[in-house]
Amino acid sequence: MISLLLALALPATVASQVVPAENPNRVKAAFLRNFAHYVTWPAQAFPDSQAPWHICILGEDPLGELVETTVRGRTEQGRSFKVLRANTAEELPPCQIIFIAYQDPAKRRAALDKLKGKSVLTVGDAPEFLREGGIIRFQVEDRVRMSINLDQARAVSLTIPTRMLEVSSAIQENGVVRRVR
Repeated sequence: MISLLLALALPATVASQVVPAENPNRVKAAFLRNFAHYVTWPAQAFPDSQAPWHICILGEDPLGELVETTVRGRTEQGRSFKVLRANTAEELPPCQIIFIAYQDPAKRRAALDKLKGKSVLTVGDAPEFLREGGIIRFQVEDRVRMSINLDQARAVSLTIPTRMLEVSSAIQENGVVRRVR
């Protein structure tokens, strides 16, 4: 089961699957890497055609070296990966994927506000993350669940494929959250 979860060949194979109790953060790290495979960014999200994917962790990092381990030696769409960390949004370099680890809702909202209008996939696990303006919230407990703010993704020119939407627990579209699962 762990290899299936970490391979993440298709989102449908992992959504609502039982998560091994050993380390849910491993699953989060794998999802962060695999979002680069499924989500489509506009060309201007990268400085050039050779630039690596920047996966950034904002705030106190709960994932540690797991993200580096997950992306080491891997490429997606011809791009390697680089993991960066910052304590504040002002310290962040340009990133394509940002895991917002702030526990404080005011800090999360301020960071999301600063990122508004940028083609950045914001990811978090806070219960209010979508309402605060984040794009993907995932919950890794006894099962993996993903919720998507489609309004926000579209506002920053990111395309979330139907396959991801089909396996989501909830989708926010046109200002309304609808439960899928």
